[in-house]
Parts: sequence; structure tokens; C-alpha cells
Amino acid sequence: MASSGPRERSIGVVGATAIGIGGMVGGGIFAVLGVAATRAGSATPIAFVVAGVVAGLTAFSYARLSVRFQSSGGTVTFVDRAFGVSEVTGSLNILLWIGYVVTTALYASAFGSYAAALVPGGTQPSAALLRLLIAAGVMVPWLINLADARLVARSESAVVAIKLAMLMIVIAAGLPSVSADRFQPGTGVSALSVLAAGMLIFVAYEGFELIANASADAVRPARTLPRALAASVGLVTVLYVVIAVVTVGSLSPAEIAKAADYALAEAASSSLGQFGFTLVAVSAVLATLSAINATLYGTARLSFTIASEGELPRALDTLTWNQPVGLHITAVLAVALAVSMPVASISAMASAIFLAVFAGVNAAELVTEDARGAKVVAGAGVLGCAVSLVVLVVDSVRQDLAAMLVLVVLVAGALVGEHLVLRPRRSRPLDLAHTVRPDA
Repeated sequence: MASSGPRERSIGVVGATAIGIGGMVGGGIFAVLGVAATRAGSATPIAFVVAGVVAGLTAFSYARLSVRFQSSGGTVTFVDRAFGVSEVTGSLNILLWIGYVVTTALYASAFGSYAAALVPGGTQPSAALLRLLIAAGVMVPWLINLADARLVARSESAVVAIKLAMLMIVIAAGLPSVSADRFQPGTGVSALSVLAAGMLIFVAYEGFELIANASADAVRPARTLPRALAASVGLVTVLYVVIAVVTVGSLSPAEIAKAADYALAEAASSSLGQFGFTLVAVSAVLATLSAINATLYGTARLSFTIASEGELPRALDTLTWNQPVGLHITAVLAVALAVSMPVASISAMASAIFLAVFAGVNAAELVTEDARGAKVVAGAGVLGCAVSLVVLVVDSVRQDLAAMLVLVVLVAGALVGEHLVLRPRRSRPLDLAHTVRPDA
């Protein structure tokens, strides 16, 4: 759509920080808290710190790149500008889309578990009930996107406020009852296991990169974007660590293992009783539903943009029912993954994908940056993501080989598709007249 004049910049530091916090504190913490606590035990807060450090290094690269290349394209723009449009960058962009598909599946799994927990006797739901709830968790947002995509933006602010308020209540009520004895060393958890757990739940930090997509709307971007990225990652890291302290300090390892799929609700019940359990479960249902809603909306437009650049089949830069075809594909694939794989497997896949993508973004900052100090930080980001990815994959091969095999199939599909199908398309001029833009 043509613009009649310069785009008005309206997003300040507070607004941009809210975008980052809202993107991170979505369904992720509800989905992965039990996974982390089961794997890392009393060292769960440390696992979240480790993941937060890797996220912080990457946020630095996003801050520098989003100031340099102000665009709604975000990650896609950074990678293409740094390395040019090629098979490698095309595959990385497709992998980013796959990452959001897997993340949607993760949110859907968490929605199903918490929704089931609200049903009498639902803490041990039947497979049929759980699958039905998971499917509903994706299909309802899909219908909302079909009806009026503007509802996505209108509902986000309210849901972000609700889930943050709920988390503050749980923290305030739970901290006084935390038992220091549960954090005593000697639990048999190795440093490598803690690092692996931190990378397993790294997907909980996915979302800060959405600030880069709003860079073209930021007021004084050179000041706003770095501050917003630093503040959002820093505040969320502190929030996650405190939540981990409350959970691990309130529940025994056996209780965490039993309630892994709804660990935060179980932790709330130890200090607030049934009211706390219900409060967290309802908030988790709202938060995961909202996260699915927003992810479907953004992913549909991401797939449309990638297809318009010739890096996905032409059919994906068309509209069906007035929405990008990618919306429907994302919804179907997310449901299929969520009903067929456990939460830990989906979390491992999503975290691995985003670690790979973020390694590419850090590398983009490294090759386009002139300042020596910034290059050092970007290099540390590349190394941090790469090492974390290796640790996660090696650990997952031992613990969850099936998840890694599915991930290999997805990555191989992106590489082969880019080489055999999409490379010839990119070698021809794009038919811009064919492209029909979705409504913003």
C-alpha cells in the first residue's frame, strides 16, 4: 500500500519495552517452567540466568542492527542485508518460520494442559480430551484471525496486563513460603545439565526480537531501541528467575515431576490454595491463547513476506479467505506437532531453531559492524548461541532422539526446498503485480 507521506513515529522506550516483554512473557513460561524444574532441580534459577545471558548478547545485536536497518522485516531484513539473498539466508528465513510454527505448537500444548487442569479431575486428562483442547487452542485464534485480525492487537495489551499482574501475585504470595533447604547443593545435577536445561527452555526468551519489527515506528530509534531491548530482556530474566525460585522453593522434586505440565499453578496452590491454582490456570489459558493468536498473526505475514521475496513457493504470497495462506498452514502444522509430541520435545525443537536463527543474527551484526567493541559482543553472541545449540542438540540426542530426528527433517526440508524449488524462482524477476498484500 502506498503511503501519502512520511511514516509517523509513535513508539517510545516504554512502548517498545512493552512489546518485548509481551512477546516473551506469553505462553513460554507456562509451558517450559516444569520442563526446566524437572531437568535442573534446585539449579532451575541458574538455568534461566544462563538462557538470559545468551538472550542478552543477542538483544545487543538486534539493537545495533535495528538502528542500522530500520524496517518491519526485522530478522529477515538483517540477514538479507548482511549476507545478501542466497540459499543460506533463504534457508535461515524459512527456518525462522518453522520456529514460529513449533512455538505455536508449544503454546498450544501449554493451553491444553492448563485448560484441562480446570476441568474436575483434569490434572490427569485423557489423551482424547487433551488433544481436543490443544486443537481448540489453535483453532479459536485461527478463527479470530479470519474474522478480524485487528482483534489481535486490541486484545494483547489487556492480556499482557493480566498475566503480569497474576505473576506478581504468585511471587508476592509465594516468596515468604520458599524453603531455603530446597536449594542446598549436592542434588546430583551437573553444570552441563544446568546449561542443557537453560537451553532447553531458551524459547521462553523468544519474543524480544519483535521490538526490531517496530523499529520504523520508534521515536529517536538510536536511543529507544537499545534501551527497550536491554530493559525487556533484563526485566524478564529477573522475573523468570524469581518465578523459578518460588516454584522450586515451594515444591518437592516429586511434586514438580507430577505437575510438570502445570507447575506454576501447582506452585501457586502451595501458598494460595485452590484459589491460587485456579488463578494461575485461568491466566495461563488466557496468556497462551493470546500468544497463539499473536503468533499466528505475525507468522502469517512473515511467511507472506518470505514468499514475496521468492524464498517460499508462489502459492504462499496469495490470500485465502482474505488472509495469507501461511496462516492456515501454520495452524495445521502446529496442531499436528502439539498433539503428537510432548512439551519437552517441542521446547527442545523450538529452542534449537531460535538458537540457530539468533546465531545468524549475531553473525549479521558481526559482519556489518564497524565499532571494535560491538564486534566483540556480537562475536560472543555467535559463540554463545553456537555452543548452546551444540549442548542442547547433544543432550537432546541422548534424552529425546525423536525430537532431534523431527528437527533434522524440518531443517533438511528447508535446505532441500530452497535449493531445488526456490532457487530457480529467485533467479527470475519477481512478479510484483501478482503479489496481493494482506491488510496490516
